[in-house]
Amino acid sequence: MKKHRKQLSGLFLAIVIAFTMPAQVWASQTDEKEVSPEPGNSSEEFSEEGGKEEEGSDRESDVLNQPGEVTEPITKEDKPYLALGANLTPEQQKTVLELLGINETELSEYDVIYITNEEEHEYLGEYVAPGKIGTRALSSVLVVKREEGNGINITTKNISYCTIGMYKNALITAGITDADIIVAGPIPISGTAALVGAMKAYSDMTGVKVSEKSMDTALNELVLTGDLAETVGDSEKAEELVAYLKQEVIEKGLKSEQEIKETIAEACSQFDISLTDAEVAELTELLQKIGQLDLDLDSIRSQAEALYEKLSHLDAESIFDKVADFFRSILDFFKGLFS
Repeated sequence: MKKHRKQLSGLFLAIVIAFTMPAQVWASQTDEKEVSPEPGNSSEEFSEEGGKEEEGSDRESDVLNQPGEVTEPITKEDKPYLALGANLTPEQQKTVLELLGINETELSEYDVIYITNEEEHEYLGEYVAPGKIGTRALSSVLVVKREEGNGINITTKNISYCTIGMYKNALITAGITDADIIVAGPIPISGTAALVGAMKAYSDMTGVKVSEKSMDTALNELVLTGDLAETVGDSEKAEELVAYLKQEVIEKGLKSEQEIKETIAEACSQFDISLTDAEVAELTELLQKIGQLDLDLDSIRSQAEALYEKLSHLDAESIFDKVADFFRSILDFFKGLFS
């Protein structure tokens, strides 16, 4: 019996060595650079564009207080494009321009477009209730094209609902690359309609048309991510879930409803998120749209490096969990054998 135990112990040791050595090597390749989580997001008490919002929400407070990503001043020499809400009063416009770092007396030196409330309803009407879109276009956006490799950097001011991550994910889906973007409202507003201005300003600035299909999918993504953030109670986790699923759909070429639903189920398990059947159906429809856009995964990752590097670490943790479960099952087997 002792001989039998020694043989089994030797076998167990060989298995441990075989599995842990590759895992350690792989870990050293993926854990080279520690990635900080993206900053939290905030909220606020009401939204002129979208009506009254719930007071005292932690999420609103987080969204309002997000640290911005745009570190270099955007000046008129950079040739930026400005998209202003068409219903801003003169006083509100002055406030917005100050938030965007623009001298009101120099406004004529900027390329300016105006986003109307009618346009907001046209593009968002399928995904947002009319009452939430509101009756006035107030969101304003300053966009400047940067050199290749810059990625998309966003700063928000007086935006209480849409997080930096939500904007970034949606803009990447629309095909926008290497730009610094500041989104501002004259008072705390939801900011949902600002995406329309960002995409139109970018298109006019670069001469690269954002297709209606891409714009629709990006707006769908922005709104649905916001809805999921409210369900989950964590904006960052909702952003990461959508970004992860987008990556899976593009990388694996997932097309069928069944494949996508299975991937959603696996991702929800990994992120510890529970979704209703209706939410899964909406997410499936969005991911099918994304799968039809012919997006380049390397380009997507380069526009939001911190986010996708963080997701790669989540994948690593998932693999290590599976390895740990494997060893636990072996130990349980031996315990049962000799008990």
